[in-house]
Amino acid sequence: MTDPHEINPRKAVELGMERPISRRDFFDGVAAAAMIATLSSPSGRAGDVAAGSGVTGPEDLRIHPGDSCPSTLTGLRGDTPAALGVPHALRDHRFWPHADAPEPTGECYDLVVVGAGISGVSAAHKWLERDPEARILILDNHDDVGGHAQSNVFRPAGGKGPLFGSGGSASISTPSAWTSEGRELLGGLGVRLQRFEGHAAQDLYPNLGMHAGVFCDRETFPTEKLVVLAPGTKAPGWIAELPVAEQAGKDLLMLYGNPPDWFPGLSAEEKQRRLATLTYADFLKDVCGVHPDVLRYVATMPNARWGYGSDAFGAIDAWGSADDHDYPGFQGLGLDRSQPSRYNSPTMIKNWEANDPDVYHFPEGNQALVRMMIGRMIPGFATATGMEEITTAGFDRGRLDRPGNRVRVRLSSPVVSAANEGDLHTATAATVGYFDGNRVRTVQAGNVIMACWNGLIPYLVDRLPPEQEEALHGAIRVPMLHATVQLRDWRAWKELGVNRVRFTGAYWCAAELGRPAGVGRYRSPENPEEPIVVHLTGTPAVAGRSPAEGSVLGRRRLLATPYGYLEHSIRDQLNRLLRPGGFDPGRDIEAITVNRWSHGRAPEYATPWDLGFYPDGPFPAAVARRRVGRIAIANSDSVPAPSADAAITAAYRAVRELQS
Repeated sequence: MTDPHEINPRKAVELGMERPISRRDFFDGVAAAAMIATLSSPSGRAGDVAAGSGVTGPEDLRIHPGDSCPSTLTGLRGDTPAALGVPHALRDHRFWPHADAPEPTGECYDLVVVGAGISGVSAAHKWLERDPEARILILDNHDDVGGHAQSNVFRPAGGKGPLFGSGGSASISTPSAWTSEGRELLGGLGVRLQRFEGHAAQDLYPNLGMHAGVFCDRETFPTEKLVVLAPGTKAPGWIAELPVAEQAGKDLLMLYGNPPDWFPGLSAEEKQRRLATLTYADFLKDVCGVHPDVLRYVATMPNARWGYGSDAFGAIDAWGSADDHDYPGFQGLGLDRSQPSRYNSPTMIKNWEANDPDVYHFPEGNQALVRMMIGRMIPGFATATGMEEITTAGFDRGRLDRPGNRVRVRLSSPVVSAANEGDLHTATAATVGYFDGNRVRTVQAGNVIMACWNGLIPYLVDRLPPEQEEALHGAIRVPMLHATVQLRDWRAWKELGVNRVRFTGAYWCAAELGRPAGVGRYRSPENPEEPIVVHLTGTPAVAGRSPAEGSVLGRRRLLATPYGYLEHSIRDQLNRLLRPGGFDPGRDIEAITVNRWSHGRAPEYATPWDLGFYPDGPFPAAVARRRVGRIAIANSDSVPAPSADAAITAAYRAVRELQS
């Protein structure tokens, strides 16, 4: 059988894979000895090797460009083998048979938080606000804070300043619709949204004649073709450029132009209910009867946002998302678009009337919020914690876990157990165990907040009621890939007239130039001659399945995919897209970082898959997030919603539960 990840050596040379660039050799367990050495640090606590002993960060990258700053690491990041080894061993019941008896550290905390992502750090921040004398420990299995909110920092040659990209949670998306808890945190951190509006060069790319585009790739169509979707271009113009069958072109013209009422005689409620029983692909195929090339063209429309394709994306949400270039076919239904349908997904309903510009993002993404909170809780961690300074601040990781700290953050320390002491109804404390790279260590906690993903909690928390354990297992996260690529320049993008592109069927579903952003002293590139970062999104969920089933199968495939294949696919797709504009992957790609999130996007209720209980309930998440003795559950899974404000809201709820 042919290896699906086999790389043609000749093709690899053509794509520049032999050229030394900024990448690591610590991929997918190949350097197992190095991983073990990293985990078994001299202090007995994982993470010390990478922790560093001084301030590192963008301010002094000229002096400290090395591994002591995780954001500067390239190659495979995110859910690396080192981060996933212990959780997977717990899942497979391979951990405890080989573990020695837990050893108490003698440490006692008012609160232990499992997870150093946005939800976990927000919980610690809120707890300390309510109880300034509290002692808090945050534990995480990754080597950096932020969870999925990771930053990628690159240092171009030639003395130019650092470039920033996001490896996961990128934006303060639709802030006008944020929860009250999310807005409270932003206000407390001094994040003033209007400052983003002043800094962002919103018109940079349009003023350079650069717009969105669709790349009809060879995985989908016989002929590869880039089609630019410039604002104001009428559908007949760009549809004529698509390499689709003649009938498919006619069908697209009908869908975008004047589709009929597909459900004549039905009331608005009945039409919405009918859409709620269909995926968008089923709607086009079974109701509209379009040519198969239409299905191929629209297949990846939802991927970058939702993590799966049109064959899993609900038709009612496609109706709610329809615009000039996406999700056509609904105009003839005559449905009122002034308000959402009760069958729309919760996030779509929440954001229905919002019309926020896409400018509310730090250059490094939402890790900025996490660093701002930790900088306020741990003296000396950050040289600055204000909105204007956090991007270019320096960070002393050696301060994170000092014994004298009131708040401590212990990285590369996966939690393996969380147990209430005594009866669940009267427990006043809990014991939390974590693996330090050599052995299991335990700490005592008056309270525990589980801010990891729900699916892991049943392997950690004892005495869960069966219905709660089932609900926790049911929260299946969608795997995601976020690659950040440093380019020598972006002249080819300018030549082709695009700044972001959707691929119709290739491995990476989208590629986008770094968004114009500037905060404080940092300014993003504005000249095509300058180096820049490109962000690529991959959605490994397997097509033809429900979001949950596709995510499970896609996660397995993703974890079996070697880094070399990921790099090859990045180079190959950028080459195919940009070579007509003068791009050379061997010359122009200077660094690659891939953030692999095998448990990525939090699940969300959506039709047609959740019609058994949605929208009327009862909802599994309400069962899953129930407090268990002194253990409360946060994280965005518990809402459920895949957004930063959902993670914050869950954190505040967990704090209230334990402090009430």
